Amino acid sequence: MASKTRPLIIHAGFHKTGTTTLQRTLRENRDALKRHCNIHFKWKIRPLVHATCGYSTWRDPLTLGKVSVRADEYWAAQPTFKSRALILSAEQLAGHLPGRPDVPDYRTAVPILSEIVASARRRFEKTDQEADIRIVMTTRQPDAWIESAYWEHVKSSGITMDVDQFRTQVGPVADQRPVLEELAESIAPAPVIPLALEHWQSLPLGLAAPLLDLAEVPPKVRDSLTPATPQNTRLPQPLLDELLDLNRKISDREARNAAKDALMAAHERSQRGE
Repeated sequence: MASKTRPLIIHAGFHKTGTTTLQRTLRENRDALKRHCNIHFKWKIRPLVHATCGYSTWRDPLTLGKVSVRADEYWAAQPTFKSRALILSAEQLAGHLPGRPDVPDYRTAVPILSEIVASARRRFEKTDQEADIRIVMTTRQPDAWIESAYWEHVKSSGITMDVDQFRTQVGPVADQRPVLEELAESIAPAPVIPLALEHWQSLPLGLAAPLLDLAEVPPKVRDSLTPATPQNTRLPQPLLDELLDLNRKISDREARNAAKDALMAAHERSQRGE
């Protein structure tokens, strides 16, 4: 009978669910955690992330094949995980944030993660191990998710619609339960574990706490960790309104991005009291 690897925790989304703060907590406590788990973020898996985001846009068999190839390359480079667990956290493993014209929903997360899980199983079968994979998906209440996703698009893209139009367009996507149910069926018996931001964010380590528990980090170690300050928090509303105004006034992408960068830089200087 094959032995199991240590837990392989894949935190694959969703966007705008406290992921940046979670990842900052893990990164700032990496030294304390390294005896117990490997911690990987998106820069460790850039070729795979490029493929997953590509598939969420193109949704074709060739691009899904690239996801499988990049996943095989990632897992082939990893140790056997006999003594330490893995926490891989990158919301881009669910593809792009929906709301772009070519990314209407999260449905592509199901085949993407199915390929990544299948690749891990193949990799560890070669070493006579069973991959102890646990998929974690952080979630957020629909109304709050829509607001956060909308203003993220305002900040990072040329979106010009107002929030009510955005809500009409992506409203069904904000309920992520159907995707979670389809994913759980696709990758069974590996579990899909949803973690609600609203439930965990008030605890000292926030969403990092249940991830560390799933990775079987000893409670004594977990309780000694330093929480990170909240990251990627919402910008002041007047600044967001100015960014939206620039999207509506400047059609040229380069000129628009330059104007937005200048506005953001001025805001950061004011925050530093300069």
